[in-house]
Amino acid sequence: MIRPTIGVLALQGDVREHAAALLACGAEPRLVRRPGELRGLAGLIIPGGESTTIDKLSRAFDLREPLVAALREGLPAYGSCAGMIMLAERIVDAPPDQQTFGGIDITVRRNAFGRQVDSFETDLDCPWLPGGPFHAVFIRAPWVESCGPEVEVFATAPGPHGGPEHPVAVGQGNHFATSFHPEVAGDLRLHAFFVDFVRNGG
Repeated sequence: MIRPTIGVLALQGDVREHAAALLACGAEPRLVRRPGELRGLAGLIIPGGESTTIDKLSRAFDLREPLVAALREGLPAYGSCAGMIMLAERIVDAPPDQQTFGGIDITVRRNAFGRQVDSFETDLDCPWLPGGPFHAVFIRAPWVESCGPEVEVFATAPGPHGGPEHPVAVGQGNHFATSFHPEVAGDLRLHAFFVDFVRNGG
């Protein structure tokens, strides 16, 4: 079976956890910090962490523009938590100088579910993943405020205190994103889904 080389953006965040999950799912992970490390990738994971830091470091390492170009050219990508923010086209309540990589026609709200002390876990109905509900871990998580017409919503979750449902897993073309952290949940199904997607050519 083909072991696709999938990058993990290694500027900040849950880099090792995503790399370990990719390895367990039959992919060859590559840590990406420099533009040259994008060459030859079959896909890319943008991990959770701090989106403002990821943005600043991507510019400091001259990685932002080559990465944006690769995404526009169709490089498959999956972003978790801060990775969702970085794949979004628009952010609500972001610092005025924060930039994203784009790729999914969504507007996201940073820290929408609350601060670190408001982190929580819940089982999500994810019929697109075999094996029943997915145990999702939300840590200072964003949610999707609005979606463009070509965005598919894969899962939703209620806001704090029983508030309205918001999308927490979305996809558009070759790009996917979740508000939650599958790399810390001990459930490899989402990584396996992405590896299979990449292996099958998107």
